[in-house]
Amino acid sequence: MSGDIINILISVAIGAIAGFLASRIMGSKGGLLRNIIMGIVGGVVGSFLLGLIGISGSGYIGTIIVSVVGACIVIFVGRLLFK
Repeated sequence: MSGDIINILISVAIGAIAGFLASRIMGSKGGLLRNIIMGIVGGVVGSFLLGLIGISGSGYIGTIIVSVVGACIVIFVGRLLFK
């Protein structure tokens, strides 16, 4: 049970880092909660899209990179939809 909590906390931390980096890359503004959400959603989107072309991230750094790429895609699509 404690392993599940630790995995959730690690996922949230990776999401926060990825969301923060993506927001800086894309010039987006947002608070901590938005960055966490963008990073987690970006992780799902990045894993799916990069998986389609045979790219995957392993380890914490690889996961952060994939999540940042996905979060940048989410921000870009969000800007297109909500101009």
